[in-house]
Formats: sequence, C-alpha cells, structure tokens
Amino acid sequence: MPLRRRTLLQLAAWGTLGAVTAGCSRPPAPGSRTAYGDDPSQWAELYRPEGTPRGVVVVIHGGFWRAQYDASLGAPLAGALAAEGWAAWNLEYRRVGDGGGVPATLDDVAAGIDALATTDLDLSTVLALGHSAGGHLAVWAAGRRGARVPLTGAVSQAGVLDLRGAEAEDLGAGAVQAFVGGPVDAAVDPLQQVPLPVPVRCVHGRADTNVPLSQSVTYVQAATAAGADATLTEVDGDHFVLIDPSSPVWRTQLGLLADLAG
Repeated sequence: MPLRRRTLLQLAAWGTLGAVTAGCSRPPAPGSRTAYGDDPSQWAELYRPEGTPRGVVVVIHGGFWRAQYDASLGAPLAGALAAEGWAAWNLEYRRVGDGGGVPATLDDVAAGIDALATTDLDLSTVLALGHSAGGHLAVWAAGRRGARVPLTGAVSQAGVLDLRGAEAEDLGAGAVQAFVGGPVDAAVDPLQQVPLPVPVRCVHGRADTNVPLSQSVTYVQAATAAGADATLTEVDGDHFVLIDPSSPVWRTQLGLLADLAG
C-alpha cells in the first residue's frame, strides 16, 4: 500500500524515507555526492538510470526557501525519475536561515546546475523540475543567459512564479520578503522575466492552499501573451500531491518531461 502523502513528505524531511520504503520497492541509489562549493549546503546527488539516460532532470526542492526544508524532499522524485530512464540531479542550495536568500540562493542554483558540466552526462537535454519555491528557482534558472549548462525547459510544480503577488498575499508568512530582502525586481521574479527562450510547463493542484493556483495562471497568461511557450496543467489534489511519486499526478508530470525532451 502506498504511503500516505503527508507521511511520505515527513519521512523525506526526516531523512528516513529510504529505510521505510526498503521493504517495498527501493528507488535507485544515488551516486556519489558532488560539491559545487565549500558550504555544507552546496552539493548535488546524481541518480543514474540503467542504460543510456533519456535526458537530465535537475530536481529543485521547495519549502519557501527556508533552511528547515532540504533536498531530502527531492530524493523520492530523483529516484522515481531514474527508474523511468532519466538521470536526476537532486540539487541542494543555501536557504534562508543557513546563509541563503538573494543573491546566495540564486548563485547556488546557477552553480549547481553548471556543475553538471563536470559529469560524463550528455547535456543536450537538461530540464528543471521544481516544487513550490523550487518551481520559482527552476523557472528563474531557465531564464539565465550565458550559462555554462543552459536549461532546455522547466516544469514548475505549484511554483511561486509571481513574487510581487506572493508578497502581497503574504504567502508563507513573510517568506518572499525574507528571501528577497528588498524590492521584488525583475532579477528575481519569473513573472517579470517573460518571455523566456525555453518552454515552461506549469502543473498545479486545484485544491492547493499553500501556493494558490492563481500563481501559475498569472504566469502562463503573461508568458503566452509575450509570445513564450508556456502551458498550465491543472490537476486534482493539493500542494503535496505533485511530489508524491505514487500518485496518478506523477504520471502526468512524467508526460510533461517526455514532451519537453522531444
């Protein structure tokens, strides 16, 4: 029987998910950890599939950019992606409370993605998959110019894509202000960066009370009006159904990734 969604998320956050799922179907084990900086939060783990990867997916966890949420939230997704033939790069970064915030968090995400250049992977297809605040970081990273490892597309899972709107609604009880530390300008706000040169796929639960569906709606409307390739897929469920690999919604997201890979 699949773990209940909230239980799965709690176990991931406590770092005990692997032990609990060992009696069920163990996901592929991660490869060795790669540090892309000197800070303890500057690392990524590579999950390899059997055979030749169909592409690379950078998994960027959420948690309103706060230090109490870490890359253990992305580990189940990375394992599930590897089981589907993807190479998954589960990325950790400095968060608010451990040296993160703007610009450190953004610098880390950029450096962590560029660190893929030190691997032996084929980087012709590199997609980002980010949940909540990780969705913000994934779409922000998709707009980087001059990147050593450019993204070829992004999937935002209930992403915080309109930072000014999120700040006005006080999402995460002051999370945006704590992350940005000043005015929300175009350098940090995906909504102000449209159109992007790569496709963005937003997926959002209709019953999401953590990050409202309007965040994705507003972004996709603005992006498409500006001529960008952006779509929204609405799904049944709450904020956390999107990061439960045992849910039917996971198959929907795998389809979005496959379409982006071409």
